[in-house]
Amino acid sequence: MIIRTLLTKLWHLITFPFRLIAKPFIAIRDFIIREPEDAPVADVVARTFADPSVLLEHIEALRGHVLRSMAALFLTVLASTAFAGRVLDWLAQPVGGIQALLAIAVTESLGAFRRVSLLSGFALALPYIGAEIFAFLNPGLKRRERTLLIIAIPISTLLFLLGMAFAYGIMLPITLPFLLNFLGIVTVPRPSNYIRFVTGVMFWIGIAFQFPLVIYILARLGIVQAKSLIRGWRFAILGIAILAAVITPTIDPVNMALVMVPMIVLYFISIVLAALAQRRRR
Repeated sequence: MIIRTLLTKLWHLITFPFRLIAKPFIAIRDFIIREPEDAPVADVVARTFADPSVLLEHIEALRGHVLRSMAALFLTVLASTAFAGRVLDWLAQPVGGIQALLAIAVTESLGAFRRVSLLSGFALALPYIGAEIFAFLNPGLKRRERTLLIIAIPISTLLFLLGMAFAYGIMLPITLPFLLNFLGIVTVPRPSNYIRFVTGVMFWIGIAFQFPLVIYILARLGIVQAKSLIRGWRFAILGIAILAAVITPTIDPVNMALVMVPMIVLYFISIVLAALAQRRRR
């Protein structure tokens, strides 16, 4: 009996480093495979009416996630002020750099600097904001849904950055010469107007690049179908046209087409991804 106890303790001592290394992975595995209580919606609603404190707990949890996301955004915006000047100069390269901008108001340059800091900070905080959204939804997610969202967070950040890169590298070099030399009138861009236009286009194109990922996840969950997306392509193009008119500073067909074409392509890519997701679901 004594020898058996000594051998057991010796075994625990030998395997302690390996168990210590494996512990986080075991916790991650248990976190992923955990399944929530599968209760009908009617029962959940009835339970909420019977005990409103349950709803208040969810609202309180949502408030905490929102506050933490805002705090993270504030910190990343504050940190981005350290390099926002270089980013602003980089954004101004298509028109000749920051020295090509002409400010006619006292606070105009400060406003442009603030917008660049906000966009940079949002890009940096996006993974954390996605993690907070996941943390709020996690208690009600099944294993498959949880895995999808965990994978989607880094992909979402990558797609947002790709969308901004697409807007800066492809759209702006085509759009800016047309706008700055329309009717042969040479335009000297102001910092506020130019940065508002550039950051607005980059932000919304970055958001638009999330659409295929969102559609794929919804199709994997059985919420949308590829057939319904195909049937509604006319309404989708109408919505894209309205959104393009909001994003672009002018309503000329050239600039609207530059925004509409990638969005329409993304929409049809979403249909293909939805079909693939349905096949995987079956």
